[in-house]
Amino acid sequence: MPDLTFDIVPLHEQFEFLLRVILAAIFGAAIGYERKRRVKEAGVRTHLIVCLGSSLIMIVSKYGFEDIVNLAGIKVDPTRIASQIVSGIGFLGAGMIFVRKQTVNGLTTAAGIWATAGIGMAIGSGLYFIGMVSAALLILLQTILHRNADFFHIPMTESIEMRVINRPDVLKDLREIFHNQNIEIVNIKVEKIGERTIGIDILAKFPHNYHPDEVMMMFNNLDYVISIEL
Repeated sequence: MPDLTFDIVPLHEQFEFLLRVILAAIFGAAIGYERKRRVKEAGVRTHLIVCLGSSLIMIVSKYGFEDIVNLAGIKVDPTRIASQIVSGIGFLGAGMIFVRKQTVNGLTTAAGIWATAGIGMAIGSGLYFIGMVSAALLILLQTILHRNADFFHIPMTESIEMRVINRPDVLKDLREIFHNQNIEIVNIKVEKIGERTIGIDILAKFPHNYHPDEVMMMFNNLDYVISIEL
C-alpha cells in the first residue's frame, strides 16, 4: 500500500514564499515605473502583475506538489509549469508590438516584459540576489540607453506621407532636397490621387541628431506641397 501521508508545506516557509511574491511585485513595479515615464505601452501595473505572477507560478511549480512527491510511483517535474511562463509571456509581448507606417514599435517594451517575467521567476525560485541585481540592471540600462541613445549614432527611420501638385521633376526636386539634408531615402511610393495631385509615401533614414519636425519646416515653404504628415 502506498504511503498516503501528505507532507504539508510549513507555515513559516509559506511566509517566505509570500516575501518572494512581494519582492517580485516591488521590482516589477520599479521596472514599470521607468517604462511609464517614457510613456510606453506597458507601465507599472502590467510589469507588477507580470513579475508577481511569474514569481507565484514559479513557487507553485517548485513547491506546490510536495504533498504528493512521496507517493509511490508518482513523479513530478518541477520545471513543467514554470516553463510555460516563458512561452505564455510571448503572447503578451506580441500584443505590445505594432507596425505603423513601416516602423516597428513596442519591441523594447515587449523585451522588458519578457525580462521582467524572468526576474519574477528568479525571485520566486529563491534566487534573491540574481533577481534583485537583474532588476536593478534592467532599470539602469533602460535609463542609460534611452538617455544616451545618441551615443550609438543610430539613424532613425521615419515614414513621411506627402500630397503634392503633380508637375514635371517633382520627384527629382524632392530627392535633391533630401540629399542636401543628408537624409537617405530607403523607399518611395507614388500614387495618383487626382488630375493634378499625387500622394508620395517616403521611408527615410535620418542622420544623427536630426529631428523629424525639421522636415515639416523644410517642406512647408514649398508652394507645390499640399500636405505632409509624419
